[in-house]
Amino acid sequence: MRELRDPEHEQIARAIRERIAGFDDDYWSACDRDHRFPWEFFDALAKDGWVGLAIPEEYGGGGRGVTEAAILLREVAASGAAMNGCTALHMNVFGLQPVIKYGNDRLKETFLPAAAAGDLHVAFAVTEPDAGTDTSRIKTRAVRDGDGWRISGQKIWTSKALESSMALMLARTAPAPDTEGGRFDGLSLFLIDLDPEHVDIRPIAKAGRNAVATCETFYDDLPVEGWRLVGEEGKGFKHILAGLNPERILIAAEATGIGHAALRRATEYAKVRRVFDRPIGSNQALSHPLADSYARLEAAWELTMVAAGRYDAGLSCGAEANMAKYLAADAGYDAADRAVQTHGGLGYAEEYHVERYWREARIMKLAPISQEMSLNFIAQQVLGLPRSY
Repeated sequence: MRELRDPEHEQIARAIRERIAGFDDDYWSACDRDHRFPWEFFDALAKDGWVGLAIPEEYGGGGRGVTEAAILLREVAASGAAMNGCTALHMNVFGLQPVIKYGNDRLKETFLPAAAAGDLHVAFAVTEPDAGTDTSRIKTRAVRDGDGWRISGQKIWTSKALESSMALMLARTAPAPDTEGGRFDGLSLFLIDLDPEHVDIRPIAKAGRNAVATCETFYDDLPVEGWRLVGEEGKGFKHILAGLNPERILIAAEATGIGHAALRRATEYAKVRRVFDRPIGSNQALSHPLADSYARLEAAWELTMVAAGRYDAGLSCGAEANMAKYLAADAGYDAADRAVQTHGGLGYAEEYHVERYWREARIMKLAPISQEMSLNFIAQQVLGLPRSY
């Protein structure tokens, strides 16, 4: 990866790189193979204050923006941690932005310092089996119970639920109005406890990263105190948007990091592996795809930084965030795929690590939003084309 233009940003990148240098590919392969959460890695970054990087200073955080968070997560991904390392950090680094922006003082004062210190782990509970991308169809219900609420329903793809004591949840508190423009009304956002008496957490067997489990979660009459409502009742979808553009920007950063990790492995192998009495890297059929991946990864990173800069400056960044995520996800996955191809049959061998990057890079084309939905945004919001859904 090239040196960053801003000297302070480059200093941050170098500091992160040095701090996580001891967590090598073998560490991450062991965590992935054993389905073991990387506690040593998380605790090391928490000790040095990195997990609270984007939480305001008044709550014990670093007070930095999405730009610095993007630098952090790209370095983590590029170190070989890939999505396992990044997912371990996601919610602490940026997932609580809706609470920071819309939460009441009690919520912020009670939970943000613990999140900044790495003592509080929070999951993200939005997606449902029958809703998917169409968030307006969420069925999980929050019903008034005195001054509080009772929540029942089901969520899917709840990463880090096993390690978390809380979740940021979107639930329906009122029926949606029968109008196209109002279909997201009636959704409310809560910071809930994952109380085992009322919450059943089940890991999902899947491809991709394994050190941080992704789970189905079932909620049975979960009591939630009234002050745990984030922002305004019925406006939860609007509030959660505070975290969507940063999430896309940071996913883009992670995708470029994974791509660079894969590219590093591929180029190292292509220099030493000899076939027909010459290094395989001398063959343009291999060298050109790797060079193409480098160019695309760097271009995607530049757009990611543009999007992050606009967000931190308070400017609109939806187009840039979606474009960055779209381009980075493709570039990261293609780099990982080309790394496997460069290794030939050994690309499937765990000891070379590229198969792990390949598995973990693939999810970026699906989550947190599919490539097709990013293109829908660009087509409709940038080009002004009619809605397709």
